[in-house]
Amino acid sequence: MTLSNGMKMITLLADGREERIEGLVLPHGAPVLGWERKPHGWCRGDACVPAFRAAVADVPAEDGSAGPGVDLTAFAGLLGREVVTDAEEGVVAVGEPEGLSAGEAPDFTLGDFTLSARRGTKIALVFWASWCGCRYDLAAWDELHRELAGSGFAVVSVSLDRRADDAAPWIEGLAHTALVDTEGRVSELFNVVNVPTVVWIGEDGRIARPQDTMTATDTFRSMNGLSSDAAKAALRRWVREGESGLSAQAVREHLRASTAAERVARLHGRIAAWLFRQGRRAAAERHLAAAAELAPHDVSIRRGLMPLAGVDPFGDEYFRLREELETSGVAIYRPLPDWHQAG
Repeated sequence: MTLSNGMKMITLLADGREERIEGLVLPHGAPVLGWERKPHGWCRGDACVPAFRAAVADVPAEDGSAGPGVDLTAFAGLLGREVVTDAEEGVVAVGEPEGLSAGEAPDFTLGDFTLSARRGTKIALVFWASWCGCRYDLAAWDELHRELAGSGFAVVSVSLDRRADDAAPWIEGLAHTALVDTEGRVSELFNVVNVPTVVWIGEDGRIARPQDTMTATDTFRSMNGLSSDAAKAALRRWVREGESGLSAQAVREHLRASTAAERVARLHGRIAAWLFRQGRRAAAERHLAAAAELAPHDVSIRRGLMPLAGVDPFGDEYFRLREELETSGVAIYRPLPDWHQAG
């Protein structure tokens, strides 16, 4: 759609929403990425960006007076959020802030679930997908949820499926909270590059164990070499005895914070998913290629988009991807050493 002034409408993909905007310069008075201008700066809840800092995002008029509005890309940069724009296809994606640290787990809301609202409970954040054999582990994770619920523990599973319907058959009837991260926001926050990946979060909201390849069954042990018994024993020990197996220093050392290239790759993946859903295959494949070039190791993008592309994620294309990564020395599975070696 083109406006009467000749400007092309743009689809903004940000904060899990899809919004139509009239360009990358947003008019004065309009919220920008959920932030509102106040006399002392731009604010969202209790957080504020001082006016003198935010001024760099203002677009001035030729005479130096207040211009037409606020540059979306510049404002996102102030917030530490990457941006990828495809002017030809009329779409822009804005990423999450890079907030992963050895301290507090990044908060998120997905559907009716908000992570910070679960303070006081130990949580195993289990990332999986219907395009991964780890889908067969969900029932076993659910059993652990039921078994340990009385000890102040909960499983929260997060599907990386780009279509909620793909995850639906696998989560029906489960007792634990099962989320579907179709826009990849939660996986971006926790820098998940493949599934299964599990993150332990303590009662205080701090990361007790960063990204770990853990299984709850031995269904694919011949491929991944991982012992589900050892993983479950480590989990029970943490829940019942408070022993995560990692010191605070070890958590910091093993935490995989994302790079700028990885964050940009995820935005290309998000745009590719949107384009595939629109039936714009050629453009989608262009963004998928860009993502693969920036983050070739990110299986959650490269395999995760196969279903939208009409490619079998369990077929030859996946095994070619595995061979490429193995030949390049890129780890497909990334278990932390303590429980894995013990198993």
